[in-house]
Amino acid sequence: MRKKNFILIILDVVLVNLAYILALYLRFDGHVPQIFMETYLNNAIVISIIKIIVFYFFKLYKSIWKYASIDEMIEIVLASVVANALVMAYMTLNQVNMPRSIYLITPILDMAFVGGVRFSYRALCRVKNGIPKNLEGCKRVLIVGAGSAGSMIIKELRNHGTLKSVPVAIVDDDSKKKDQNINGIPILGNRKDISRICREEDIDEIIIAIPSASKKEIREIVDETRKTKCKTKIVPGMYELIDGKVSVKEIRDVEIEDLLGREEIKLDMEEICGYIENRRILVTGGGGSIGSELCRQISRFNPEELIILDIYENNAYDIQNELLRRYNDLNLKVIIASVRDKKRIDEIIKKEKPDVIFHAAAHKHVPLMENNPEEAIKNNVFGTLNLVQAADKYNVKKFVLISTDKAVNPTNIMGATKRICEKIIQSKNEESNTEFVAVRFGNVLGSNGSVIPLFKRQIAEGGPVTVTHEEVIRYFMTIPEACQLVLQAGSMAEGGEIFILDMGEPVKIIDLAKDLIRLSGFEPDVDIPIEITGLRPGEKLYEELLLDEEGISDTSHNKIFIGKPIFIDYNYLLRELEKLKDVTSTGDIRKIKESIQNLVPTYKTFNEPKSLKKDMDNVKYINDIALSQDNII
Repeated sequence: MRKKNFILIILDVVLVNLAYILALYLRFDGHVPQIFMETYLNNAIVISIIKIIVFYFFKLYKSIWKYASIDEMIEIVLASVVANALVMAYMTLNQVNMPRSIYLITPILDMAFVGGVRFSYRALCRVKNGIPKNLEGCKRVLIVGAGSAGSMIIKELRNHGTLKSVPVAIVDDDSKKKDQNINGIPILGNRKDISRICREEDIDEIIIAIPSASKKEIREIVDETRKTKCKTKIVPGMYELIDGKVSVKEIRDVEIEDLLGREEIKLDMEEICGYIENRRILVTGGGGSIGSELCRQISRFNPEELIILDIYENNAYDIQNELLRRYNDLNLKVIIASVRDKKRIDEIIKKEKPDVIFHAAAHKHVPLMENNPEEAIKNNVFGTLNLVQAADKYNVKKFVLISTDKAVNPTNIMGATKRICEKIIQSKNEESNTEFVAVRFGNVLGSNGSVIPLFKRQIAEGGPVTVTHEEVIRYFMTIPEACQLVLQAGSMAEGGEIFILDMGEPVKIIDLAKDLIRLSGFEPDVDIPIEITGLRPGEKLYEELLLDEEGISDTSHNKIFIGKPIFIDYNYLLRELEKLKDVTSTGDIRKIKESIQNLVPTYKTFNEPKSLKKDMDNVKYINDIALSQDNII
């Protein structure tokens, strides 16, 4: 037993006896009959033992009392009532007569004494540790949200004096709460008053404490906080919190993902379980940013075995360790291999017999692939062909290719190779028992090689942040969102489809750069300069989601659409791929690009920005379908 608990037990013994004696004095106005005092003294030891045992049962010796709250107070009340009820039962069974009023007065005094000591300790800790000694060196904090999360954050900041953060004001959009207090902190207005309050109250930091807020609401609040020079932090959404509990450990900086305005994806768990649960699942490129998140999502659905295939052992090792920590019962295998190695891939598929393959392994960096087209072709095109042929040969049930919006009217090698991959799976699907499908989406925030990590590094180095063109726009979604939709699309696959994910509204890259600079606590073009570098080889101003001939149809999920399958003769495609392989071996970049153009007629070898109106029409069409589905639902 710890020393503190031993002291607390001794103190409780003294307090419960003091309560009993005081109850007698109150009952008899200070003149306690000798018979009742002797009766009490004869049973004092048993009474003390009963009460201490009950207190122990109610965990009064396991709580950390410097953080005591209403929950601990309830425990004290219940413990006192139960303890005194057992004492009364003991006295009655032993025919020991005491005034009945004693059994009403004593529990009240127990609550006052036992609870008072504990909450006095909490108050002393608050005075000693909770209030920073040097208030001048503390951050003055504005809390956005006068709900339970806001109240909890105020208490947490006070309990952790080492943070040197002092809550001074609250804002909330509920007009009924204005001019009221929470834990002594005044509610001074709504979100529109943030700028004024920060100026008047000399605020240093803003904490958004509304875990239930939608992404749109968060974006609107952050738009208001931008009008100040205060650092903005946020309590994560309820789906991110463990057991829904709020603490200072959960507070984090506002991330660019919070500003996307995209809501949490709703999945049909039954459909996903139907083709993943108790199945053998293979993920190629399983150590990469998309592949690793797919593995995390798949692990939730209880596969018979999850097989991670990757050429880069460090990434594979990291995701292996992470998954084994999180899922004790996961049957996991990691295979180090290259999708380029046809013989090795054939052996792996034959031996492992996967039911489903998610093919995420690919070279995806546009400028690098422009300078290394042979590698893009070997890895993306022939790596995919190796897997497709092996999947067909060994009767894999489902094959899901991870594709990209850059495959549509490509202006770069990477996009053209991914379009060839789409053609491979569509043509093979026509003559195979395996269901071959592709899922096409745009950029994912924070993926390896994406613009967000680059911007963050540039900001950390003091700038400049480099943007290729003022008008460049891209579609963005988070990695978990993209992978969830990939899993959902896989459940809908019948073979030959190209699933297109609703990417929402496109985002200007320069606006993204400015948002990241502000979120890092700087002012764009004042603290951190933005430099326009010009479009890189193969780069478009605007990405597209659809080929002209594909058209689009909706699905049962409001964020997933289907591009109409385009028939391609598989044998013809194989002959063209053999020509491409021969040309690739020469290393002649001009001839390689010509050969690719034969396979992908929409491929342009120069920057030819597409019409923004045409691209926006595609987006509007997809959003209109999504809206009509929402209305039906």
